[in-house]
Amino acid sequence: MSRLPLLIDTDPGVDDALALLMAFAHAEVAGLSIAAGNVGLDHTLHNARVIAGLAGASPPIFPGCATPLVRAPGKDAAFVHGRDGLGDVGFAEPEPKASDEAAALALSRLTRERPGELTLVALAPLTNLALAVRLDPGLPQRIKRLVIMGGAIGGQGNTTVWPAEFNIGFDPEAAHVVFEAFPAFDLVDWELTLRCAFDGPVFADWLAAGDERAVFFDRIYGTARAWNAQRGRHGVIAADALAMSVAIAPEIITDSVQRRVEIELDGRLTRGATVVDWESRSGRPANARLVLDVDREAYAAMVRRALGA
Repeated sequence: MSRLPLLIDTDPGVDDALALLMAFAHAEVAGLSIAAGNVGLDHTLHNARVIAGLAGASPPIFPGCATPLVRAPGKDAAFVHGRDGLGDVGFAEPEPKASDEAAALALSRLTRERPGELTLVALAPLTNLALAVRLDPGLPQRIKRLVIMGGAIGGQGNTTVWPAEFNIGFDPEAAHVVFEAFPAFDLVDWELTLRCAFDGPVFADWLAAGDERAVFFDRIYGTARAWNAQRGRHGVIAADALAMSVAIAPEIITDSVQRRVEIELDGRLTRGATVVDWESRSGRPANARLVLDVDREAYAAMVRRALGA
């Protein structure tokens, strides 16, 4: 049976690492486009190579945008992921190499080579995808499906701008470009990831029962584990892994709604917020399927497999 082909835009990142392990375990990874976000581009590019090497995979890895499209980058998430994005473990130079082709150009080329075949999973700030769409406006029509991890549809974000989620808030202009360009996409938002957090002791059992991938994840999760403990969070929040599960197995979605979603660019307290037209008052067509819940057991099973547990 053929595997689902994925293009993955990512900024690894601890939860990106888990999502990538899931992709390598469950799907065909046609390419990784790398953005700055959780940490700077030099680190995220290195981390993608580390994770691919651990998984024994050799997807093409394309370096992307080091900064947001318009404004200077805001605060990154090194305080959660570690200064290098993988818990400051200090991994050696990985064997997989990065391509010389820029991520935006690769996204355009790969979708031309395989029109209607590729599911695009966006786990990072949307800078690379926005640039690709501006260069190649026909790209959205060649994507089979777009799944975005981003936003906070009820206004409970995770940045210093209260309603904004990190990926969208890091580059709101890029998110605006993508949300306007794609007529339909699945949105897995931050608030859903909070509701789907794994029980800490249960997740620890999976790590103890897993293979070298579980050992790897346990090592890189140390900084995030300590930060969560300081915040009184005892579960394991795996935002990108949840989006990846929806991308690989859309049948795990148990509740969703179609709504128009747009990005706030100018608000003093709300820049980067995802604004949902809940009552269809704008007269504009719905562009997002908002994932409201998933089959938690199926999601957990996919994560366990990725950890070898």
